[in-house]
Amino acid sequence: MGINSAVLDLSFIAEGEFFIKFNLRNKSDDFKWILMAVYGLAQDDFKPAFLAELVRTCQQNPLPTLIGGDFNIMRHSKEKNKTNFNPRWPFLFNAVIDNFDLWEIELTGRQFTWANSLPDPTFEKLDRVLMSMEWEFKYPMVTVHELDRGVSDHAPLLLDTGNSSFTGNSKQFKMELSWLSHEDFRERVAEIWNKLVNGQNTIQRWNRNMVALRKHLRGWAKHQHGDYKIQKQNLQKMVTSLDTLAEARVLTDDERTQLEVARDGLIKLLREEELKFY
Repeated sequence: MGINSAVLDLSFIAEGEFFIKFNLRNKSDDFKWILMAVYGLAQDDFKPAFLAELVRTCQQNPLPTLIGGDFNIMRHSKEKNKTNFNPRWPFLFNAVIDNFDLWEIELTGRQFTWANSLPDPTFEKLDRVLMSMEWEFKYPMVTVHELDRGVSDHAPLLLDTGNSSFTGNSKQFKMELSWLSHEDFRERVAEIWNKLVNGQNTIQRWNRNMVALRKHLRGWAKHQHGDYKIQKQNLQKMVTSLDTLAEARVLTDDERTQLEVARDGLIKLLREEELKFY
């Protein structure tokens, strides 16, 4: 878990078996609050320890609190598309939520956040975001939207406080490691670099070469990003469409094949996208 140091100050970090907790301060208005990310294991043997730690941690939260993650516990039978629902853990989970006056931020986009890969898949809502009343008073326009599940069994959740945020300097040139995966990239760089440029000395010619190369790569990267974005959107649209259809009925063999091919293509694109962060 990370934070934007231009927006937030981090004063304390606490880690447990199933959570990590940040004590934060907004630089813009000095608002102090707690962010908790949780992960509850799927096996029932670990759920008592998870809920007990959640109780202890909430008892130690003196500030407005936001808690999110994969709880691996449903709250109601409507959070599953099958009838084999065990109410034991939802009952205890809801008791914890009620005891600490927590509110769940309503999810938009989809009904479920997890699915298995069986021909007749099971869909469940296991991921969610909870907030204390004090945190809600600060951010009354907060929303949580479910993004495309893509190739994962869990869908990522996007929280929007309703306030504008710092986006950084978009004009700064940055070399992306993923560019090296393109077959023609090295030849492209060599072609631009070897072009004759005017200059009174080696340093001046080198600087002008760099200016020309940055200008060319910005345009090339913008074009590549446009193609990549369209391809990714099309694959995600197909995966989401078939995944949503599977919530209502069993997919045909052709539809399952289309889903597998789309997910394989999406995996390839996401691997390339991961290189941007190195």
